[in-house]
Amino acid sequence: MTSEIIDVLPTRAKLLRGPLDRLAASVRLVSGNDAGRREPELVATLDPVEAALEHPEVPQLGEPIHKPLTDLEVQLEANRCLYCYDAPCMRACPTHIDVASFIGKIATGNLRGSARVILEANPMGASCARVCPTEELCEGACVYKKDDTPIRIGDLQRYAVDHVRNNGIDLFEPGKPSGKRVAIVGGGPAGLSAARDLRLFGHAVTIFEARDELNGLNTYGIVPFRLAYDVALWEAQQVVDLGVDVKTKTRIGVDVSFDALLKDFDAVVLACGMGGVPKLGIPGENLLGVWDALDFIERAKLGKSVGSLGDHVAVIGAGNTAIDALTCSKRLGAERVTMYYRRGEDQMTAYQFEYDFAKQEGIEFRFFCAPTKIIGETHANAVEFVRTEIPKGGGKPAPVTVPGSEFVEKVDTVIRAIGQSRLRDVFEGAGIETDAGVVQVDEQMRTSRQGIWAAGDCIFEKGMREAMVVEAAEQGKIAARSVDAFLGARK
Repeated sequence: MTSEIIDVLPTRAKLLRGPLDRLAASVRLVSGNDAGRREPELVATLDPVEAALEHPEVPQLGEPIHKPLTDLEVQLEANRCLYCYDAPCMRACPTHIDVASFIGKIATGNLRGSARVILEANPMGASCARVCPTEELCEGACVYKKDDTPIRIGDLQRYAVDHVRNNGIDLFEPGKPSGKRVAIVGGGPAGLSAARDLRLFGHAVTIFEARDELNGLNTYGIVPFRLAYDVALWEAQQVVDLGVDVKTKTRIGVDVSFDALLKDFDAVVLACGMGGVPKLGIPGENLLGVWDALDFIERAKLGKSVGSLGDHVAVIGAGNTAIDALTCSKRLGAERVTMYYRRGEDQMTAYQFEYDFAKQEGIEFRFFCAPTKIIGETHANAVEFVRTEIPKGGGKPAPVTVPGSEFVEKVDTVIRAIGQSRLRDVFEGAGIETDAGVVQVDEQMRTSRQGIWAAGDCIFEKGMREAMVVEAAEQGKIAARSVDAFLGARK
């Protein structure tokens, strides 16, 4: 049987000859009789919404891009792992998941144990298995990479975590109560990661979240065919189930003051991310048919109408959110969807796999052009652009316009996706040091004000490549450890 399998497998799977000795004993996967298993049930939202939104598998956006693996595919892939000493894949992961360990547990049928290894290191393991640039991180560091056949670490991670998600298995319990209370401002990936670990340390945790639901852009800002709404909510619920108190629809500085937080809690962690997409600063932005990319993606993800997009959609920007807006527009039926970017292809901030996916979806790309005005009476019907070029010299100089190079593109919808604004008012209210709206922290995520830590997008420096969910998770963990040490020293 083993030799027959090898004869028909593609080249990358033929590397399995050695590990296949382990395969024969491990093709049978976990039957589901795991300790700690709960009966499968609908994921409970923190602030229940209509049933249609609890699992908004929006039909017009198509099937998920991640195809389920068969049991045999999983075992073939898992048994390729060489269990490297000082594994480069583990070092490449910002949360340092013990990749060899979780893959080894998959190979022996211990999916519960595999998921625990993953989620212990990365509380956002379900999301990261779907949105991480694995080809730049763990898979990019795999020793098989030189043969262009890296182990599909992201797929295996998704398989293991989905096992506990689909079977209602609980993996963690809160620690012995410490008597200390921690406030977390923002319930995105960084805030949830900090909350999870702080509960494991035994501290009481309250999350203050401005939105209706937790998990930030994972819930609202990533297209559903990449990261489904119910997956993001399940991930948040695992943290809440540890006994975290959640106050949604609560804005710090408006509904609750920072002074009140510092008075009522022993420590505060800022994990409030960033705001909406800033304006382009050109005429015509207030016309109908001009969207903030995050608002557009959120409505589509929640199954709400975005109206008629027309035949041609123009997206301004070249990051991951721009790619999501582009592919979302295409799947919503726009005949032509074009990205416009003021720099060149090699300076896009979107992940390479996102860019490749957009090209496969039929997206068009126009580089070295910047919008100068949006044209229309009440609704956008065209955009005027000017060509740009990059001055010679070192560093990353700003593009300059080419005189007399203006041109007009007929469009029906314009989506701006040029990053996110900073929550300067929130940080000023906290009385902490910032630089251009970026919260300044030390290596332990401590801000300039004692008792306040920060993690996630609010500390992400402008001008860098795209922020990663996995980095936010690691920053939340670092902040939690630092807070725990601080609270222990105060006993």
